[in-house]
Amino acid sequence: MRKRCMNRTPPALALAAALAAASLATCGSPPSNAPSSIDETAPEPHGLGAYMAGRFAYAHGDTRAAAQFLSIAAASDRDNTELQQLAFTLLLAEGRLDEAAPLAERLLLIDEEAPLPTMLLGVRAAAQGDFVSAQKRFEAMPRKGLNAFLAPLMLAWSREGQDDPNGALDLLKPGGATAAFAPVFELHAGMVADLANRPVEAEQHFRAALEGQGSLRAIETAGAFFQRSGRLDEARALYARYHAAQPDRSLFDGDRALKAGTKVPRSVTSAGDGLAESLFDTASLARQGGANDLALVFARLALGIRPNFPLCQLLLADVLSRQGRLDEAEPIYHAIDSASPAADYARLRLAVNFDEAGRTENAIAELRRLIDLRPDGYDAAMTLGDVYRTHKRFPEAAEAYDLALRRAAPEGAAPNPQLWPLYYARGIALERSGQWPRAEADFLQALRLKPEQPDVLNYLGYSWVDQGINLEEGRSLLERAVRLRPNDGAIVDSLGWALYRLGDFAGAVKYLERGVELKPEDPTVNEHLGDALWRSGRIDEARFQWQRALTLNPEPEQIEALKAKVSSGQLPPLTAK
Repeated sequence: MRKRCMNRTPPALALAAALAAASLATCGSPPSNAPSSIDETAPEPHGLGAYMAGRFAYAHGDTRAAAQFLSIAAASDRDNTELQQLAFTLLLAEGRLDEAAPLAERLLLIDEEAPLPTMLLGVRAAAQGDFVSAQKRFEAMPRKGLNAFLAPLMLAWSREGQDDPNGALDLLKPGGATAAFAPVFELHAGMVADLANRPVEAEQHFRAALEGQGSLRAIETAGAFFQRSGRLDEARALYARYHAAQPDRSLFDGDRALKAGTKVPRSVTSAGDGLAESLFDTASLARQGGANDLALVFARLALGIRPNFPLCQLLLADVLSRQGRLDEAEPIYHAIDSASPAADYARLRLAVNFDEAGRTENAIAELRRLIDLRPDGYDAAMTLGDVYRTHKRFPEAAEAYDLALRRAAPEGAAPNPQLWPLYYARGIALERSGQWPRAEADFLQALRLKPEQPDVLNYLGYSWVDQGINLEEGRSLLERAVRLRPNDGAIVDSLGWALYRLGDFAGAVKYLERGVELKPEDPTVNEHLGDALWRSGRIDEARFQWQRALTLNPEPEQIEALKAKVSSGQLPPLTAK
């Protein structure tokens, strides 16, 4: 069906999975995050009371309160290994590294290879400039899981911290378990060589990193190296290739970077910075794998050694936002250096957080300020359109998308396939605000840019069918969409509805029953099935589906029609819309 919403529900907290991945034992797993249960005015409980309060907070997903109470309980019961482990990991996830350090020491007396305690103490030694001790800690890390990737990177930067770039580069030769991460190792080797003022080697490693991936960090680091070397044309070409694939410039804008000319600082200015990069890379891998809570731990460790690290601050704030901890994410976004290329993205995310927290007008105001601040960017205007569309303010959404497209695709610009979502989003806003000819043109343009995009095929095909126009063409689009995404209930419903409008009631029932199986909570899908059942002579089943649709929070305009169907047991003529 056509009405697609932009739900941005934060995923449930999965700290137990993160703890298991870090080889630390826990009891139970918490659900999605709840507001903090800490009463700042109440006296802190001790012993058993603190333990019970901590377990209650943990069970309800409040890791901030859980860390507070369980660390108190752990101090009262030092022989409880499980409690020590849980308190330590929660403190680490909350960024309370100083408080976690004594627990790490105790845990290593029990298990000398415990990975996170070893890592924390090594990071703290490096932060104090003691890279000899840091190296010893990192050498003790077991080489399994993410540690197989992380340990060589951390050891390499420990060697660099001891003025041993050769030893560092030897450790950054990918192979065996790290072969799949060759681009990351090449990038770190480039940073080590650059820091050691060995530009020929640095360039070789940066080019190898760029061959294997086009990550933002590789683009930024290699581009800055080319700029410092006076090779602005190479930097410009690199940025142009990146933007051809990533037109959104909210996180990085190559044109702005070029304005600095040759006066661009290194991405890494010390071994400590490099160590933080290693932890950030690991946090990014964990996040890509869906282990957001483990990403949180590694991001906290990275910021423990390099507090002003914009990309890592963004990652941390984004993870907190996805956990529903918007009040904790907000100051992190604010703390990002305004001179950083990531500052604009932080403001975008801050606006989205405002909206998710129910502060929609604050979100709109923040986005309008960003639109004015960056007259050459389109991302803030697109996000503004998304906010309006989420709240069904469709005419305003269409105007925001108009502005975004004027900036992203000015007259005479070559078609950019990366912009299909913007045409699609504006098409929805236009269709929902009664401007069908313009909406249809946008959907067709989106399909020209992305011919096999299921959502666009579905929306356009459904709209044609629902209006009783281009029925065969609409059916064809919907059949393509179902082939591409056969388990999407909305799309399966759309094809069933097309068959209904074409008079194939038996075929319609087949697809609409499947649609209800896939999307049982959707009132429109249930109503459609009821209509098809009635046309097939299955009156009692039809009335049941209509009654069910009424219990599923239908749109206001659906309610009276559904009540009329239930009351009369009849449908209006098929030719009526």
